[in-house]
Amino acid sequence: MASSGGSFLSKLKALDAYPKINEDFFTKTMSGGIITIVASVVMVLLFLSELRLYLTTRSVHELSVDVGRGEKIQIHFDMTFSKVPCSWLSLDAMDISGELHLDLVDHDVYKQRLSANGSPVKEVEKHNVDATKKAVPVNGSENATAVAICGSCYGAEEKQGDCCNTCDEVRAAYRRKGWALANVDHIEQCAHDLYTESIKEQVGEGCHMWGMLEVNKVAGNFHFAPGRSYQQGSMHVHDIAPFGDAVIDFRHTIHKLSFGAPYPGMKNPLDDAKAGYSSAAATGMFQYFLKVVPTSYTNIDNQTLATNQFSVTENFRESQGTGGKTLPGVFFFYDLSPIKVRIVEHSSSFLSFLTSVCAIVGGVFTVSGILDAFVYTSTRLIRKKMELGKFS
Repeated sequence: MASSGGSFLSKLKALDAYPKINEDFFTKTMSGGIITIVASVVMVLLFLSELRLYLTTRSVHELSVDVGRGEKIQIHFDMTFSKVPCSWLSLDAMDISGELHLDLVDHDVYKQRLSANGSPVKEVEKHNVDATKKAVPVNGSENATAVAICGSCYGAEEKQGDCCNTCDEVRAAYRRKGWALANVDHIEQCAHDLYTESIKEQVGEGCHMWGMLEVNKVAGNFHFAPGRSYQQGSMHVHDIAPFGDAVIDFRHTIHKLSFGAPYPGMKNPLDDAKAGYSSAAATGMFQYFLKVVPTSYTNIDNQTLATNQFSVTENFRESQGTGGKTLPGVFFFYDLSPIKVRIVEHSSSFLSFLTSVCAIVGGVFTVSGILDAFVYTSTRLIRKKMELGKFS
């Protein structure tokens, strides 16, 4: 039994692929020491480089046709208009499906009045044009039990007996007739109109506006423009008559604009962009044509985020003098790309990292051994020739 065990051990010993050499036969040289130091440094540097690659995630981009239907897009924006008061601004959104949002009272949009030097004037308030639509009886009485009075529409009645008891009703009647109500001083209903008062009060101010819009995933536009907006037939119209001949300067700063939630490394081309500050008065239409690309981002934990990237082209149409046909404002026209980008984060496996480390150690060790053998052999050959006097 013992002999069979010894026979097995002897056979196992014969399989040793790394035979040992007696230390008496080792010859250590200075060149070998230098090569060993250099090889060790190279090994450490390559190991650190491989470790960095192992710890770093890499992103793989894949393209496919976007097959999503009936989805929504969240548009996050943060803008400052240094020369347009908050009461003058309206924010509308519309798309090719026919959906129209006027002044976006049902969205999370907020505004902050700014003084001429950019400092806040009052508390932050939610964007709501209805806040200035206060019904005031034409006789100036606030008593709800007062006798109902039929206010005049000042010639804009559609039929006999039509009443206009508020300033907004007078404006609506004039719009239906296609008339402009430039001067409201003679309109009794507008004597206590909050909208008219806010326009006069906020002259010379600016406005900081931010929030989120939720729109259909189809081509459309949203825009910031002066005056209250309304739909007249198939036309989208802004009533700028209350501003008279005032110069409406739409220079602006886009602090943030994104179509969806951000992902690591995401860059939006319009973040911190400024426009109109190079001219004395930026009166005209600023147009941004956006190409929105649906994007899916999957992180290393296999969590997927649906968002969008976009590219942009800019254009500016200057108003042609006072009362020009170009509506001043900032317009964002967006269109959807049929191609969807899928971004997936990957990291190297530990086995791949271990294989690379073994390849580094083995490769450097082998190359340094070959180099050491070459240097040692060359040195011995030169020394022998020198001893024989044959080296010249």
